[in-house]
Amino acid sequence: MSIILKEKVKGPVAWKGTDLAKDEAWVYYLSKKTIASLENALAQVKQKGLKAPEFNKEDFPIPELTEEIAYFVEELETERGFLLIRGLPMERYTDEDVKIIYWGLGLHMGVPQSQNANGDLLGHVKDQGLSLENGNVRGYQTKLHLPFHADGSDVVGLLCLRKAISGGHSSIISSMAVYNEILEKYPEYLGILSNTFYFDRRGEEGPGESPVFSSPIFSFYNGKLSCFYVRLFIESAQAKTGIKLSKVQIEALDVLDSILHDENMHYNMMLEPGDMQFVNNYTILHSRTQYEDYEEQERKRHLLRLWLTMPNGRGISPDFGVGSIPSRSKTSGGLIETLK
Repeated sequence: MSIILKEKVKGPVAWKGTDLAKDEAWVYYLSKKTIASLENALAQVKQKGLKAPEFNKEDFPIPELTEEIAYFVEELETERGFLLIRGLPMERYTDEDVKIIYWGLGLHMGVPQSQNANGDLLGHVKDQGLSLENGNVRGYQTKLHLPFHADGSDVVGLLCLRKAISGGHSSIISSMAVYNEILEKYPEYLGILSNTFYFDRRGEEGPGESPVFSSPIFSFYNGKLSCFYVRLFIESAQAKTGIKLSKVQIEALDVLDSILHDENMHYNMMLEPGDMQFVNNYTILHSRTQYEDYEEQERKRHLLRLWLTMPNGRGISPDFGVGSIPSRSKTSGGLIETLK
């Protein structure tokens, strides 16, 4: 069992939704200079005949943005734990152009990681008409509501190419603020939430691998608290292990969910075309509302996704995400194949 942190997490990372609603300082608007730098790098990539994700960061030079990149990286690990970058003039670009810009920016922020068993580095979040009742389907392949969860990397990024007809709001919550609420009101459950749970791999296991892995939900290690949570995967793991959740485990998960559903705790936003959202998976849980989509494929809601291992990524406890993605060699980055 992990060490239990017995004091509240302090600092900007432990924000509440009501805090974000009062001040939009967390929205970063791209300047004309920044856009010009990105477009210059885009032109160089296209001149070489390259496409995303088939080039490296040397092919996408943005030396003028060194300070901005450093700000993004630090904001994700040591400050609020998320970014919303806005202002990309989408009317100027094709979808391929946007992929190049997004992939290029991601290369300068961190190291892209595989998002599934197919090894996809640049993911596509788009409804495929599938259902989560199928144990091998993941949420990004549907238009269903996705409960709060974390993804399998230091940071997950989303860029909106197109919105749905309605719905599809992105919700984020500070798992650090959630921990503070549990510590204050329900401390008797912290031991349970700091112990290991089994998580379903949802068909993403490799040859000879177990269809489940184990991890605590909260882990305090090297002075930092980290969180990983996907209730659907905890519940579906029971059929594969034959081990039922105990009454007290279910109570602890219900308490956690009750805080996640508190409207004062989370914040909802609509990602507009060109918006880029990045979140630290160890300190932020994210969700998505169900949406109504267009029939035409070219108009459907479509987001690009990156999973990044960060240069300043925290160390994680050896029992946090045990047996998750075998290709992860960096101990401070990348945990688990998940819902989104």
